[in-house]
Amino acid sequence: MPPTTSSIPTVAHTPTTARHWWTLATVGLAQLMVVLDSTVVNIALPSAQADLGFTNAERQWIITAYSLAFGSLLLLGGRLSDLIGRKRTFIIGLIGFAGASALGGAANTFGLLVGARALQGAFGALLAPTALAVLTTTFTIPKERARAFGVFGAIAGAGGAIGLLLGGVLTEYFSWRWSLYINVVIAMVAIVGAILFVTSVQRTGPRPKLDIPGTVLVSGALFSLVYGFSNAETDGWDSPLTWGFLAAAVVLLVGFVLWQLRAKHPLLPLAIVLNRNRGAAFISVLIAGAGMFGIFLFVTYYMQETLHYSPIQTGLGFLPMIGMLVVSAQLSTNLFLPRFGPKVMVPFGMTLGAIGMLYLTHLDQHSTYAADILPPLLILGFAMGSIMPASIQTATLGVDRSFAGVASATVNTSQQVGGSLGTALLNTLAATAAADYVASHLPPTPSVVTDAAVHSYSVAYLWGALFFAIGAVIASLVFRRRSTAVVQQGAAAPAATAAPEPAIAH
Repeated sequence: MPPTTSSIPTVAHTPTTARHWWTLATVGLAQLMVVLDSTVVNIALPSAQADLGFTNAERQWIITAYSLAFGSLLLLGGRLSDLIGRKRTFIIGLIGFAGASALGGAANTFGLLVGARALQGAFGALLAPTALAVLTTTFTIPKERARAFGVFGAIAGAGGAIGLLLGGVLTEYFSWRWSLYINVVIAMVAIVGAILFVTSVQRTGPRPKLDIPGTVLVSGALFSLVYGFSNAETDGWDSPLTWGFLAAAVVLLVGFVLWQLRAKHPLLPLAIVLNRNRGAAFISVLIAGAGMFGIFLFVTYYMQETLHYSPIQTGLGFLPMIGMLVVSAQLSTNLFLPRFGPKVMVPFGMTLGAIGMLYLTHLDQHSTYAADILPPLLILGFAMGSIMPASIQTATLGVDRSFAGVASATVNTSQQVGGSLGTALLNTLAATAAADYVASHLPPTPSVVTDAAVHSYSVAYLWGALFFAIGAVIASLVFRRRSTAVVQQGAAAPAATAAPEPAIAH
């Protein structure tokens, strides 16, 4: 029988040393590379399009190629880290991601750039679930583990906004190609750190086997799911291709679940996802990912297209949100989560997220940054810092060490699916709202068109608030009370978590 979540091994609590914190810095740097790459390319896309001459219809593939490869291969990447060793997988992922980034930066054709982005996604799927699985054997003291997860949660949550700022600087002062080349520099530093500070863990017991049928089924299902949502964004919800791929995803997921029930070496033991607290954490990450999409995409468009901010000004505009997220993540992991548990912290963060989204709905053509944009961004930063660290820690708490990687990948998968859903649904709703507004305010003067865009953003924020509100209700009902959710943390084997991929990546 494969190990289950009930078989929690005893772990010696080794004292935390400077080497452990260098390991955290290495892991955080690698994960920052994966996270910020999703948004840094978005800012550089117009310049790349002008340079390589691809069409508006083709440009979506620069983003979609990454998200398709990343989303469909996450569980495989997580399981490979369990099978071949996390240090080895971590270094392979860094080298591959850097190589794919260099290939993309040097691309002189549209096809080569798309291929490089797909390679980035594939190696990102190997790297992301491995990153904090490395820390499973590094931070074993609960208090230090919480602190490490707080630092990581802040890095992961802030990475998307950092990418917006970095993308603006690199594109404006250097070239769009440096939005890809920058990964080579980051990866080289992280590879040196991995060699020096990441410790290999000796395997005990027989070597586990890879579940090939399960891998094929779930990879096909996730590919179909992400592609279906991406197609809905571009071709609409009435496209046969959209529903065809979404239907295929459902069939393949059902097949995957049925196979996992009988497989001798399951890719993802169902006990991992059926545990009540972990299930609530996965759902919370998915819903937060869907809601978070509106923060980056629509606020970015609003600042650049309505208020005419430059890319650098837009990136700087998100910096206070990053600061608040960092502060909130530290307060949450070190003070609030140990005291209140995820049953309080996650609904609290979801409620704040809904308030922040509702605050954004009042923006118009004459709004100012200090009075109208900054306050909701600060609220949303505090919200995400309350939701993500609590959900991430809970999602992998007590998972058998041999399945830490795949459990981490499940967190990333939840974020990826949530972001894809948010992309498709919010974009569709916003586009419909803009068209209806113009139709009811004829003739379509430039002022009417601008008002229609602002109105469509408000509709997206309103739906984002609804996502967060639903998340608050689900989290408050499903998470167990603090006595069973948090107190076990000192006795349970630490497990790795995965960083959320910002939803703007889709």
